[in-house]
Amino acid sequence: MVNTLAPETTGPAAHSSRTAAAAVDGRGRARRRQTLVAYLFLAPTLLFFAVFLILPLGFALLLSMSRWTGFDLGDIDPVGLDNFAGLFADGATFLTPVLTNTLLFALGTVALALAGSVLVATCIDKLRFQGLWRTLYFLPIVTTVVAVGNVWKYMYEPGGLVNGVLNALGLHSVAFLQDPDTALPAVVVVQAWASVGSAILILTAGLKAVPESYYEAAALDGAGAVTVFWKITLPLLRPSLLFVCVTQFLTGLQSFALIIVMTRGGPGDATEVAALEMYRQAFAYGDWGTASAAAFVLFLVVLAVTLAQLWIFRRKGEDA
Repeated sequence: MVNTLAPETTGPAAHSSRTAAAAVDGRGRARRRQTLVAYLFLAPTLLFFAVFLILPLGFALLLSMSRWTGFDLGDIDPVGLDNFAGLFADGATFLTPVLTNTLLFALGTVALALAGSVLVATCIDKLRFQGLWRTLYFLPIVTTVVAVGNVWKYMYEPGGLVNGVLNALGLHSVAFLQDPDTALPAVVVVQAWASVGSAILILTAGLKAVPESYYEAAALDGAGAVTVFWKITLPLLRPSLLFVCVTQFLTGLQSFALIIVMTRGGPGDATEVAALEMYRQAFAYGDWGTASAAAFVLFLVVLAVTLAQLWIFRRKGEDA
């Protein structure tokens, strides 16, 4: 009878195989230990995000589909999508003028801040004592929004600095913050002025990254200053411009403090923006469901705008 059982492997080959298996098993245990240690170090951060981000986000999502006055958790009354439908119902003010004002405010802020920061950063890059100029332009960033809003509020008064300059030029005084036609643009100017400092820092850093050899080659070809700016400086600043556009737009869409300090949403609803509307719905009217629904709508708007900006810049050849 033929024995079909394979003989037990012995010798150097078997020893080598067992050694390799033990090494693999040891590496696996070491990797598991490293993973465990990594998660232990990450645990405080993960716990922080869970408590202060994930849980509030989930609670806000629950409130957006409920009716709640903000006192007793037992009074939460599920209403489905009624809060979202109410935001866009006939006669509702969320789409117009609240969301419209928010988008106009953000667009105006981005346009002014971006144009001003590009111009100033380009000029500063050619001046001496660049650190001093950057510090001066950055000062509004470290100043509280309340202080900035109140100073500009007095400057916009009929007897303030801005109207004083207009009168000196032979023009009539303008009720900037009292006229519905000028209130929103007036606040946009202040927001752009207050945020231009951070944009200047980012753009000056971007200008420093442009190789001097490009400018030297352009000078040898006889290119003028305007051609150099449009053909060399601006295209190579695209990564910095993308960052400034996205951050400035996000800031504009979420603006709250400056509006409430300068106009409180007035006159009428000329400067009523989404963040201020959410604040009023929750804390003034006790309608936390509508406030949460408005917050999620604003989140979707912010996400859509950010993705659109990234897509536009990628189409122009910039990997963001």
